[in-house]
Amino acid sequence: MTEPPPGTRRSGRKDRISRRAAKPGANPAAPGQPGGSYKPLSERDLVAIFETALRLLAELGLGEVPDRLGRDLGAAGAVDNGAGRLLFPPELTRAAIKSAAKTFVLHGRDDDRSIEVGGDRVYFGTGGAAVQTLDLDTGQYRPSTLQDLHDFTRLQDTLTNVSWFTRCCIATDVPDNFDLDVNTSYALLRHTTKPVATAFTLAEHVAPIVRMYDIVAGGPGKFAEKPFVKAHISPVISPMRFGEDAVDVVYECIAHNIPMSCITAAQSGATAPATLAGFLAQSLAETLASLVMVNVISPGFPMVFSNWPLVIDLRTGAFTGGGGEIAVLNAASAQLSNWLGLPSGVAASMTDAKAIDAQYGVEKGLTSMAAALAGGNLIYESSGMTASLLGASFEAFVLDDEMHSATYRALRGIEVTEENLGFDAICEAVLGDGHFLGGQHTFAAMERDYFYPVLADRDQPITWSENGSQDAWSRARTKARKILAHHHPAYLSPEQDAEIRAQFRILL
Repeated sequence: MTEPPPGTRRSGRKDRISRRAAKPGANPAAPGQPGGSYKPLSERDLVAIFETALRLLAELGLGEVPDRLGRDLGAAGAVDNGAGRLLFPPELTRAAIKSAAKTFVLHGRDDDRSIEVGGDRVYFGTGGAAVQTLDLDTGQYRPSTLQDLHDFTRLQDTLTNVSWFTRCCIATDVPDNFDLDVNTSYALLRHTTKPVATAFTLAEHVAPIVRMYDIVAGGPGKFAEKPFVKAHISPVISPMRFGEDAVDVVYECIAHNIPMSCITAAQSGATAPATLAGFLAQSLAETLASLVMVNVISPGFPMVFSNWPLVIDLRTGAFTGGGGEIAVLNAASAQLSNWLGLPSGVAASMTDAKAIDAQYGVEKGLTSMAAALAGGNLIYESSGMTASLLGASFEAFVLDDEMHSATYRALRGIEVTEENLGFDAICEAVLGDGHFLGGQHTFAAMERDYFYPVLADRDQPITWSENGSQDAWSRARTKARKILAHHHPAYLSPEQDAEIRAQFRILL
């Protein structure tokens, strides 16, 4: 039996969360609740998948290895098979797992918004590269713009359960070159102090954009001291090959101390096996190849092990973001990553629905809850995404934020204490008024133990009708418009903004 490297889950975390939740005024459904209770894979399953992944790396290896990376991996023990593929002996992969960072901090520019990744903590955030936005006024999709990216960033800045923000849409009105990368980073820095993440089209874009980060951080070299931007990179392309441009970006990000999510995004039946077990084995092997690469270049460098199983509808070949298969695959991916003791990143809440409707709610609720219960440390794509990741929606952001509170409350579980068991309160109610309304025990539990939604409607039908018979889409639209009308944060000083604009072509 193969044993995973020891994890780093911290004992007593549930007790600490319980104590914090018991304090007056505490958020009963705060981000960072513990996950891991849902385990779709048995210990035997975990071992079999891991052993198959090791065998794939050792016997099949990776193709299209860039020269620089080939030299570095070869010096660390990888073997060129003479047929254009680089083989990873099991001891090389195991050494990378052992040396990999097990926890690290994703810094916000506001320290209170920083989060620690790893262990059993669960955080919802964003991801995606939607090319369409669901328009607030027309209710129809249109190409995403740079203004949309600025507006999405402002909107999510107010949402408690979006713990970090990755650009959720592509500004299709900006050329796909340096201008796009610069203006994407600028939008993130201008409108939020949460941890943020972006992508770099080419490696040569990294160094100049880090100059922008240094301006915001306080001077040359300051960003690297406490990096508040993470890079999303896919250096391994399914099936089982490297992508040269992305590998070059990895080297540059490490040189500038930019933490990264190395994302594997295989698709079942297309770039990976259609069987769920075979899919997990290949996808794990590919993500482990990224881990080996990063830890050969810089042992212990902060990397989120972002193994994102994606599903296609085998009838049509179309990507599908909702359904039971993608729910269980991403839950299993989180379980595998946590079993290895690695900071896990998975994708969920990627509904195929275009409208804010019943399909939207079912698919988002099912997939995000499964990923959270399985203990995905960072759950990407989980806020604002629609239309199989082709779309982003302002209304979806505010609805998903409320959904995450309900999920966190479920993760928090049930605190069984002598006080909570309420023996005396039960006796008092039964022998007194015959109910618990107004009792001190009830008042104490009211704010400590219960989350009260704002957007979900709990009125009687007659009251709902008298208030205009609004659906969730309408209520969310109203809230999004209110936030966008009033929330205009000034997170860049006039001097910082002027210095950035003097050095870069800022388009808004």
